[in-house]
Amino acid sequence: MIYVKIEIWSDVVCPWCFIGKRRLETALATFEHPVEVVYRSFQLDPGAPREATQTVAEHLGAKYGGGAAEGQQMIDRVEAVAAEEGLLFRLGEAKRGNTVDAHRLLHLALADGPDVQARLKEELLAAYFLRAENVADHDVLAKAAATVGLDEVRVKEVLAGNEYADAVESDIRRAAALGATGVPFFVIDEKYGVSGAQPAETFTQVLERAWSESHPLLDIVGGNADETCGPDGCAI
Repeated sequence: MIYVKIEIWSDVVCPWCFIGKRRLETALATFEHPVEVVYRSFQLDPGAPREATQTVAEHLGAKYGGGAAEGQQMIDRVEAVAAEEGLLFRLGEAKRGNTVDAHRLLHLALADGPDVQARLKEELLAAYFLRAENVADHDVLAKAAATVGLDEVRVKEVLAGNEYADAVESDIRRAAALGATGVPFFVIDEKYGVSGAQPAETFTQVLERAWSESHPLLDIVGGNADETCGPDGCAI
């Protein structure tokens, strides 16, 4: 089957990544051709601790010389935009933590197919943004993996070691090679790049263009209807 391939570089703690995902899904709802979506790893905060101690609001407030209240004010705008997409964020309550283990599990899920990976991506985003859960916590990650049907033994093996860490790093290096300096970053058919949580209309335009270029219409030469046969018979 010929399809449009969409690769998405994103992080599970990136609010615009969740918003961009919803906008892409809006575009795909009216796109009549097959697609394959694959999620690629990107870490917004690779120095974040494995053991989460601060909420996002506390971290932002402290970073810019304030407290949790000031941090929440910075978050209010993106939460309002998310609400327009039907997403009720609790970002200020979420814990700041390292996401490398979440990305390693996403690679494990991809081994079972893009659809499984997509379900895990949605579950991790929902855990962090909608339920304010700590996606650095292995119990939270294991629960998310179980929800989408990943093998419990394999999940424990991956979380206990360093498996797929090289795949995470490879994704990050490839993003840099493509010129991505932030996420979400969408690559369509390895030809078009879309940076940021663009409106659904933008995704629709790029998807239609990618499909038309991979399925060009023929230039018809001639066209004498008296010398053709069709469903209603032949002109004699």
